[in-house]
Parts: sequence; C-alpha cells; structure tokens
Amino acid sequence: MDWLFKFPQLDPDFLLTIKRAIDGSLRALTRLYGDTIENFFYPLQRVLIFFEGIIAGSPWPLVVGVLAAVAWFAARHWTVVAAVVGTLIAIGLLGLWQDAMKTISLVFTATIFSIAVGMPLGILMNRFRRIGGVLQTILDVMQTMPPFVYLIPVVMLLGIGRVPGFIAVVIYAVPPIIRFTDLGIRLVDKEVLEAADAYGCSRLQKLWKVQMPLAMPTIMAGVNQTIMMALGMVVIASMIGVQGLGLNVLQAIANQYFTQGIFNGFAIVGIAIIFDRTTQAYGRRLQRRRGTAHD
Repeated sequence: MDWLFKFPQLDPDFLLTIKRAIDGSLRALTRLYGDTIENFFYPLQRVLIFFEGIIAGSPWPLVVGVLAAVAWFAARHWTVVAAVVGTLIAIGLLGLWQDAMKTISLVFTATIFSIAVGMPLGILMNRFRRIGGVLQTILDVMQTMPPFVYLIPVVMLLGIGRVPGFIAVVIYAVPPIIRFTDLGIRLVDKEVLEAADAYGCSRLQKLWKVQMPLAMPTIMAGVNQTIMMALGMVVIASMIGVQGLGLNVLQAIANQYFTQGIFNGFAIVGIAIIFDRTTQAYGRRLQRRRGTAHD
C-alpha cells in the first residue's frame, strides 16, 4: 500500500542528469561568451551610471524642487506637493539622502525601460490573438514566479553588480504595464472606434490618435503598479550588489540592526508614497479630462 502514500516520480538519476546538463550549458555559455555578454550590456551600465550621477549628484534643493514640480504637474494639488517635499526632507534628516537617490534613480530608469518594452508588447498583445495568447501565458508565469528566482539566471550570466540587478528589476516590473496597455485599448468604447472608422482613420491613426489617448488613464494605473513592483524588487536585488536603501535593509537583517532596518524601510515606503500619489493623481486628471471630453 506504499504506492498510495508515496507519489511516483521520475528516476532521480535521470532528473539529476537533466539538471546538470542545463546548469552546465549555462556555465559553458558564460565561460565562452562572458566578455561578449558584458560588452553587450556595457551601454546599459553607462545609462544607469548616468542617471544615478544626475540624481544622486545634484544639489538636494534642486532635486526637491524638481520632484515638487513633477508632483504639481501631475496632481495640480498643493497637498500632494507638500507630501512629496515633506517626505524628501524627512528622508534627508535621517541621513539616507544618497541611498534614497540611488534607489530613486534605479526605479526611475527601470520604469522608463519597462514602459519602453511593455507598451509595444501590450499593443501587440491587443492586435494579434496568437501573440496575445503566448504573452498571456508568459505573463502568468512571470507574475507567479518567486522574485528570488529572477536573480539566478542574471547572476549566472552577468555576475553581481548594478546591471544584473537592473535587469531583474525590469523583468519583475514589466508585466503590469503590458497587461494594462492591452486592457486600456480593449476598454475603448466601440462607438468611438466606429466614429473613427467613419471619418476614414487608418488602423495606425486609430491606434495613436483615438485608442492610446483614451487608454492612457488605464495605462497610468499600469505605470503605477510597475513602479511599486520595481521598488519591491530593489530590496531583493540588493542581494546581488544593487546599492541604495535595499542594501541597507539587507545589512540590517544580516546584522540584526533594528533601527537601521526600520529607518530604511520607512524611507522606501516614503518613496513608494511619492510615486504612488503622483502617478495616481495624474491618472485621475487624465480620467477627468477624458470624462469632460466625452461630455
């Protein structure tokens, strides 16, 4: 009766052979083409250093002023601007300004890359059913995969550093923008599309002049989710050398520094609130403008 309680499985030696073959292939690929892979991603490293140098190397009053201006442009509400300025000042008073700027620069760059990759994929997902079905399956796997798993292949291929951490953050954060771009296009009223067809719009004109503007509030919700997921992954990516607040949290866990962990955790929450409130406020503005246009 043991077969009722012990689930049948493949031969352990066979499974071990497969695992060793896959791991060995990745190691051989790294040994043979390691320099080529590093050279391929070298421009990405320069981009990351450039943005980090601009944000982390700028005078703090300028950074606060620019972020306050962005908050005002997005929300047009002084309470949001005051919350952004107050949060940044609190982070600076805790002595976490430089680490916070490194985290913001990484999240900002990852969000730009995620949007640049995710929006075209979302459009393809909406336009072509077969591609959409394949992407749907891939996105389901990506969003259910434990985030730690993303670190394994990038570390094997690129080692430890800024670039592999950035790639892991982008891969983890890109699914929401793909899904919300597809959703936003699908939610456009059929009557509006029929009117565009009646005026003789081509498919490309209908996409960029009708569907994308009307889908923008939904897409902004996807941008919001992408930013939140990027912030969450930044802490995990600190395990492979990504600097910033996440690395401080990891050190606090390793050394059992309670106050260090709490302060850096609050700083990450503060940055999340800044991005969240700003993008949500901008999305609501677009939604109100869309409603006014429909009226």
